[in-house]
Amino acid sequence: MQWLELTVQVHPEAVESVSELLSNYSRDGVVIEEPYELSDDGQEYRILVGQPVQVHAYLPLDGTEEEKRQEIARGLWHFTSLGAHFVGELHSRVVDEEDWANAWKDYYHVTHIGSRLVIRPSWREYTPKEGEVVLTLDPGMAFGTGVHPTTRMCLERVEQLVKPGMQLLDVGTGSGILALAAAKLGATHIDAIDNSSVAVESSKANAEMNGLQQEIDVVLGVLDEAEARRKENHYDLVLANIIAHIIGSIAPQLAQVVAPHGLLVVSGIIEARRADAEGPLLAAGMELVEETRIDDWLAITYRKRA
Repeated sequence: MQWLELTVQVHPEAVESVSELLSNYSRDGVVIEEPYELSDDGQEYRILVGQPVQVHAYLPLDGTEEEKRQEIARGLWHFTSLGAHFVGELHSRVVDEEDWANAWKDYYHVTHIGSRLVIRPSWREYTPKEGEVVLTLDPGMAFGTGVHPTTRMCLERVEQLVKPGMQLLDVGTGSGILALAAAKLGATHIDAIDNSSVAVESSKANAEMNGLQQEIDVVLGVLDEAEARRKENHYDLVLANIIAHIIGSIAPQLAQVVAPHGLLVVSGIIEARRADAEGPLLAAGMELVEETRIDDWLAITYRKRA
């Protein structure tokens, strides 16, 4: 299968808005490529904070791709009102799915997060140190490698909050990285859900690669009212690393499935959009516990009021 790859360089503060625009046309989501520099012979890397970010989307070559590309270009043009440095030109090229997957391997390296977590791409070698918890990951075409600040902050919170025996829900699981970390840290069972079939396939494969297919149950779908009623008060910890307005739109369902006094961690939120998520969550019965921040990105922890 062939894809039309669309790439635009954006200011870090524009990543969420541009990603949301491209996601409306790219059925399998977007890929966010942050600038980095390598060390340790290419096995370690450091994100160059504050530098422009590349956002990629992929459209199947099905006869509608040119119309969609033009609509995306028009949408990006409106962002230029924020300043010419916020959004660059839209570039496109045709790629084969196999070639795309292999090329992206160059961008992923062993990542250390928190005090113990290590993310190891499946094609890279790594010898763990004592006490480290290693997740083997093949992101495929699904977002979630631990590189982006939102994923990093969520992983740090998972490391801090997960206790043996916990029941978790991971909404918008992507590659399954948060679910994998929770399982490795002792959670008894994790339900993971995503509305992308590519993400579901990727997360299932990653669970199997880590020997965690019994602990992690991945399904294709959304957290709707029916599912929330079925899982009411069920989870000790719920994770939702999505974007602010989506979190706000499902706030009642997120609150409903959290157990009394249980916790909810939400991310994918920039400071300017915080109210889009937080207002509905507070109205749904959650209370603020803690927030973490990298630049303008937030990960916020809430507790369900009894």
